[in-house]
Amino acid sequence: MARQLTFDLAGDPAHARSDFLVAGANRLALATLDAPETWPQGRMLLIGEAGAGKTHLASFWAVEQDAERIPARLLLPEMTDALAFDGGALVVEDAHRVGGFPEAEQALFHLWNLCHARDCKLLLTARTPPRDWGLGLPDLRSRMDAMPQIRIDAPDETLLAAVLVKLCADRQLPVPSAVIDWLVLRMDRDLGLARKLVEALDQAAMSDQKPVSRRLASELLDKLATADA
Repeated sequence: MARQLTFDLAGDPAHARSDFLVAGANRLALATLDAPETWPQGRMLLIGEAGAGKTHLASFWAVEQDAERIPARLLLPEMTDALAFDGGALVVEDAHRVGGFPEAEQALFHLWNLCHARDCKLLLTARTPPRDWGLGLPDLRSRMDAMPQIRIDAPDETLLAAVLVKLCADRQLPVPSAVIDWLVLRMDRDLGLARKLVEALDQAAMSDQKPVSRRLASELLDKLATADA
C-alpha cells in the first residue's frame, strides 16, 4: 500500500461500526457501502443532511477498506497522486464544499480520473446533490452529475430516540427516558439538532450541577430553535 497520509478530522469519537444505529433511514446506505464491488466504476456519492451519519459511515468504511480520508476543503491538485493509489480506496468528505474553489475542484477532477485509472474505490460524502454545489469546472460538474448516489433519509422517531440515548451515553450524561420520549415528540427529526441539544444539555448540567430535567430540555430546545430561525 502507498504511504499513509494523516489529516485532522474532528468529530464524535464513537465512530466504530458497532456504534452505528441501523434503521430504515440509513439501512440502504449501509448496505450500499458494504458492497463497494457493485459500485459503477468503483464510485459512490453518499448524500445526507448535517448530522445524518455520513461521517460515521465513512469513518468505519475507511477503516475496513484501509482507505485514505480527507475533507474536500483541503484538496489541492498536488495531493492527488498520493491519495489515489493502485487497488486502494479513498474517502472525500463534504464534497459540496469544493464549489467555487478552483484548486479544490481541479483536485477532485484529477482524483476522479486517477481513481478510475488505478482501480481505487472513491467514496464522496455531501449534504446536497452536485447540482447545488456551485461547481465552476464543467468537466467536473458533468462527472459529479453522473456519479451514482445513495441518500440517508431523515430519521424516524425510533432512530431519533436511539441517537439521543447514544449521544448522552457518549458524554456519560444521565437523561431520564421520560425526557428522551418528550423530546422525540417535540423536536425536528434532525440528527444535527440532536447533537447540538445533547451538547447544550451536558454543558448546562455540568454548569448547574443538576440532573437533566424536562424543563431544562425544553428551555434549551427553544433556545436552539430561536437561534436557527
